[in-house]
Amino acid sequence: MTAVSSVRPVAASSRPGGPTRVGRFGVAPSRGAAVAVLALVGLVVAVPLVALVQFTFRQGTDGALTLDHYAAIVDPANASTYQPVFDGLAASLLIAVITVAIVLLVLLPAQIVTALRYPRLRRVLEFVCLVPITVPVVVLVVGFIPVYQVVAQVFGSGAWTLAFAIGIVSLPFAFRPIAAALTSVDVTVLSEAARSLGASWWTVTWRILLPNLRRGITAACFLTVTVVLGEYTLASFLSRTTFQTALVLVQQTDPYVAAIFSLAALLFGFVLLVVIGRVGAGHRRTPKEST
Repeated sequence: MTAVSSVRPVAASSRPGGPTRVGRFGVAPSRGAAVAVLALVGLVVAVPLVALVQFTFRQGTDGALTLDHYAAIVDPANASTYQPVFDGLAASLLIAVITVAIVLLVLLPAQIVTALRYPRLRRVLEFVCLVPITVPVVVLVVGFIPVYQVVAQVFGSGAWTLAFAIGIVSLPFAFRPIAAALTSVDVTVLSEAARSLGASWWTVTWRILLPNLRRGITAACFLTVTVVLGEYTLASFLSRTTFQTALVLVQQTDPYVAAIFSLAALLFGFVLLVVIGRVGAGHRRTPKEST
């Protein structure tokens, strides 16, 4: 009798009147192995965050903990010291609004029109939108510098003009969620069905396509906001004041408060990721509800 291997494909079988059980190759990891992997990954992620939190409460080098650094943020006596951070945050939020508008008014219509009327150009649009992620930001800045010399003469040197450059950098992050949503929904069939019932293109877009693409659009907008809040290289080389450049400036005088604002930015990004996972999921009907 030959020995039987401990790992072998399980043949598909079915029970009379029951669903077919599909075979599977290999052995699934045990519960202990899965817990160990998750614990290791969680430890790698948690240790820097815990160290950052502990640093915001640290008082000098004696290891004592205090809330004075948090109280200093709202202290009127320190308003002039921390004002660059709030100014940079306001500038970054304005840039985020303009960049999201660019995504919604330029990228989203381009992807919808390409999917409906020019499907052969989908690869071309994808290539154009993904090129910025393959080029280092420093190289992009070298090309932006002469362009922004003209932009400063026409529109001024306000921080909001960074939205044009950051809009290009955020294209890959905004393109993918919308493209995934378009792939998961047969927009051609939906639009043709609505048009056959007499709906206008505006009705098709507003009442049919956008609700089905809601999750992808939300993810694209939130990812764009996170890119704007985390962008430092463009603002630094183009001499604009944003949230990240202001943090570097304040860190030279008060590293504790800079760490507090950095921690707040990380928490904000985590909240955005949670919202991306929740918004647009919709209500799934259970078998009892369908009956």
